[in-house]
Amino acid sequence: MSPALRTPLSTLAETPAGLVDTLRSVVGEVGVRATDRLASAHDASHYLMTPQAVVRPNSITEVAGLLRAAHRVGAAVTFRSGGTSLSGQAVTENVLVDVRRHFGSIEVLDDGARVRCGAGAVLRQVNARLQRHGRKLGPDPASEIACTIGGIVANNSSGMACGIEANTYKTLDSSVFVLPSGTVVDTSQADAGPELATAEPELYAGLVALRDELRADAESVRRINQLYSIKNTMGYGVNSFLDHTEPVRILEHLVIGSEGTLAFLAEATFRTVKIRPHAATGLLIFPDLARATASLPELVAAKLVTVELMDATSLRVSQRDPKSPEEITTLTVKDHCALLVEFQEADEPALQARLDSAADLWTRLPLTIPAQLTTDAGRRAAFWHTRKGLFTAVAGNRPQGTTALLEDIAVPVERLGETCEALNQLFAKHGYDDAVIFGHAKDGNIHFMVTESFGAGPATDVDRYAAFTEDMVECVLARGGTLKAEHGTGRIMAPFVRRQVGDQLYSVMQRVKALVDPQQMLNPGVLLTEDAQAHLKHLKTSPAVEEEVDRCVECGYCEPVCPSRRLTTTPRERIVLRREIARAEAAGDETLARTLREEYQYDALETCAADGMCETACPVFINTGDLVRRLREETSSAPQQRAWRAAAAHWGFATQAGSLALSAAGAVPAALPRVGSNMARSILGHEGVPGWTADLPGGGQRRLVLRDPQAEAVWFSSCTQTMFGSPDEQQETRSCRGVGEAFQRLCEVAGVRLRTPESIPALCCGTPWKSKGMSAGYEHMRRAVSDALWEASDGGRLPVVSDASSCTEGLEVLIASSGLRERRIQVLDAITFTADRLLPALRARGTVLAQPISSLTLHPTCSSTRLGVNYALDELAHAVASEVHVPEAWDCCAFAGDRGMLHPELTESATRAHAVEVNDLKAAAHASTNRTCEIGMTRATGQPYRHILELLASALPPR
Repeated sequence: MSPALRTPLSTLAETPAGLVDTLRSVVGEVGVRATDRLASAHDASHYLMTPQAVVRPNSITEVAGLLRAAHRVGAAVTFRSGGTSLSGQAVTENVLVDVRRHFGSIEVLDDGARVRCGAGAVLRQVNARLQRHGRKLGPDPASEIACTIGGIVANNSSGMACGIEANTYKTLDSSVFVLPSGTVVDTSQADAGPELATAEPELYAGLVALRDELRADAESVRRINQLYSIKNTMGYGVNSFLDHTEPVRILEHLVIGSEGTLAFLAEATFRTVKIRPHAATGLLIFPDLARATASLPELVAAKLVTVELMDATSLRVSQRDPKSPEEITTLTVKDHCALLVEFQEADEPALQARLDSAADLWTRLPLTIPAQLTTDAGRRAAFWHTRKGLFTAVAGNRPQGTTALLEDIAVPVERLGETCEALNQLFAKHGYDDAVIFGHAKDGNIHFMVTESFGAGPATDVDRYAAFTEDMVECVLARGGTLKAEHGTGRIMAPFVRRQVGDQLYSVMQRVKALVDPQQMLNPGVLLTEDAQAHLKHLKTSPAVEEEVDRCVECGYCEPVCPSRRLTTTPRERIVLRREIARAEAAGDETLARTLREEYQYDALETCAADGMCETACPVFINTGDLVRRLREETSSAPQQRAWRAAAAHWGFATQAGSLALSAAGAVPAALPRVGSNMARSILGHEGVPGWTADLPGGGQRRLVLRDPQAEAVWFSSCTQTMFGSPDEQQETRSCRGVGEAFQRLCEVAGVRLRTPESIPALCCGTPWKSKGMSAGYEHMRRAVSDALWEASDGGRLPVVSDASSCTEGLEVLIASSGLRERRIQVLDAITFTADRLLPALRARGTVLAQPISSLTLHPTCSSTRLGVNYALDELAHAVASEVHVPEAWDCCAFAGDRGMLHPELTESATRAHAVEVNDLKAAAHASTNRTCEIGMTRATGQPYRHILELLASALPPR
C-alpha cells in the first residue's frame, strides 16, 4: 500500500493571510485557530480533513459574497451543518462553511401543510413544531435527533418509513439556493425561471439542451427509470430531467442530493405528510437471516409502514443497552434475526382492522417467538430507541483504536436475501468477523458496518478494505442494486459512480457539474471524481485517549442539546480535540499540542455546563461532563483543592458567607464582606465573580424540621436556597418565602410529616465539588451526607426529598457512589413527591386551590429531564394554571451553578432563542424546578421565574 494512501500526522499548516483577509472582508465570523479548524475536521464519517478556515455566515447575502470572494481567489468551499454525514461530504481541506448557528429558522405554513426551514434547522425540532398540527416531514432518517434540513436536502434523505414516495425529492415544495456565481434562486417566486435565464443564460440553455437530449434517447430514459425505481443517491439526480420540464425546477431538483457540489441550500419549503397517530409495533424474531428475508414479500404485502432488519450481531450489541425492550434483553441470541415492524393508521378502528387482517400472517411465519405487536407508547419508544441508535451503539462497541465504516446499499426486495448471504460470505473472506447488517428491509435497503484499524495496524489494513470494497461493488451491481441508497455518494463511493450508471449518464452528470460550477469550486472530490483511489485517502484514525473519548463515534447526536454549541464547543468537539491533542503529542508536535491545550481551557472546560444533557442524546451514553469534571480536577491547584476541602468541612458557615456576599454584591459589586469572603469566593469560583449583580438576591437560613418519629419523608433542603433566596421585592405578595417554606406548607396542609438531618446546615448534595473536580472536598461531603441520610431515613426506610432538581440528581449520584451497597436510600425530587403524594392527599382532604393562573410557561431543567420527572412538573403546572406552555426552543439555561456568574455569555448564548419564544408567549407566570435556573431564566427573559411549588403553595387556602 502506498504511503500516500495513509493518513499522515503532520504539523497543522498555517492558513494563508491573504485568504483570511478575503474571508473576513465578507463574513463576520472566521475561525482559523487550531481549535476552530481541528474541531471541524471530524464528522460522523471515517474521513478526516482539516479545513484552512471555518466561516459562519449569518445571511444569504454573506454566503453570496463569500462565494464571489472565493471565486476571485480560487478557494474551494464546502458547506456543513449537522455533521452527521457518513460518506465524507462534510469535511474538506479548503474553506468550511458552518451554517448551524445562523440558518436555523422554522416557519409552519398553511396550518402545517407546509413548513419553511433554514439549512441549520434540526429535523427533530421541525417535527416538534409540526406535531401540534398532526403533520411531519416525509424524510425520516434515524439520525433525526441531529441531522439538519441542509443535509437532508443535500443527501436526498429518506429513512425508515418514507421509501421513495415521501423522500426529500418527492416532498420539496420550493427552495432558496445560492449558485457558485453568487446568484440567489428562489423557486417559490413566479418569476424564478425568467430570472434564472437572465442571470445565468449559459446555465439555463445548457439545462434545456440536456433535458431534450436525454428525453430523446430511449435507452437513457429506460436506464434512468431503472436506477430510480429503488432508493438511489449515487451521483446527481438526473431523473430531474424526466420529472420536470422548466429549467429552474430541473435545477432545483438537481440540487437535491448534490451534496453541496452545485449550490448552497439556504432554505427549503416542504409539503408535509399526515401523522397517523395510532400505531402498533412489534419485534418479529426469526431463527436466522435467510428465513427473515424470505418472509419480506408477505410482510410488504401486509402494508406494514416499516420493516427494519437487525441481524444477530445487532441484537447482541443492543442487549447491552438498558433501554432496550425485554424482547431483546431476554433473548438468547444465536443466529437469530429480527424484523421491527409497525402498522400506522389514522384511528383505532382502522388499526385494529389492520391487526386483525395480519393475524393469520403471524402464524405462517417461521418465528421463534410468537408475534406480539404493542400499542403501548413506552414499549414502542423502546423499540425505536434501539433501532435508531443501532449504528452508533454498534460502532461504540468496536475494538479500541479502530474506525467504524458504514456502507449503505439497496437492491430489489426480492433479491435482498441472496445479497445479504453474499455479503456474509465477503465478510468471512476478508476477515470482518464483527460485521453487522441492519436497515430498511421493506425497501431492499440495508446498512452494514465493518471496523478497520487504519492507524493501529499494518498497511495491509487499507489493502483489505480496498479489496473488500471492490468485491462489494461487484456483488451489489450484479444484483441490480445501487451502491448508495440514502447516505449520499460522498467520497466513499465517488470512484464507483461511473460503474453504476454507465458512461452515458456519467457524462451527463459531468456536464451538469460543469454547467453549474465551471470552476469546480464547491466541495471538490465529492460525488464525482476521476481518482480511482479517492475513497482510500484521508482515512480517519482513532488514537486511544481516555474512556469517554475512545467510545465516541463522532456521530454528533449530542450537539443539538449542548448549551455551549453556539458559543464555543460541543461535546463531540470536546472529544475530537482530545484526540487531536493525543495525535499531536504522538507526532512530536508539542507546539500544536500546547496551543490546543491552552485553547481547550476556555473553549471546552470553562464554558461546559457539565449538565449531562449530551448523555440523554448519546447512543453510547457518554456524559462529556464526566470528562470535563475529571480534566478540571487534573488542572486544579493544590490550594484550590484545600480551599474546597475546607469549604466542605465548614459548609454551614460557607453558605451563610456566600449569602451575605450576594446580599452585599448589589451595593458593592466588586467587594465582598470581610467575614467569610475568602470562603465565599472559593464557593463561587474566583476573585471578583463578574456575575455577582443586584439581581442575585441573598438567601436565608435552611429551615430545620424537628426529628419527628412519625415522619413520612426526610426533607433535604437545598443550600441554593440559603445562597440565592427569592427576590426581596416580590416577597410581600407571596404566602411563602421560597421553595423550602412552600414545600413545608404543602406538607402541612396535606397532613404529611417531615424530618431533616440534624446536621442539615453543614450538608450539600456535593454537586459544587463534583462539577469543579474538587475531589477531596467531594469525598468529605459524600461521607458526611451518606452518614446523615442513613441515620435520618431510619436506615433507608424513609425516602429523602430534595427541593431542587439539580440537588436531587446530585444526591442520587452521591449515594450511588458512596461505596456502601447496603445503604439503599430512595431519593425523590420535591415535585415528584408533591405530584404523587401531596396532590392526592390535598384532593382527598377537599382542599380547594385558588383560581388558576391564566397561563404559565415552564422551564424544565437539565436535571429534571435527566431524572425523568418532567411529567410531575407538567402535572403540578396544570393544577395551578389554565394554560401551560413549554417553549419548543427549550434548552438547558447553562446557568449550571456558578457558570452563569463566571461566564454569563454562556447562559446568554444558550437561552437566546428560548428567551424570544418565552416573551412571545406572554404568559402570566413562569416556573421551574431549581433556584439557579430560575435566576438564569429571569436574567434571560426579564420575566420572574419561581419554583413550581411556590405557585402551588400560593394557591392554597389562607391559614
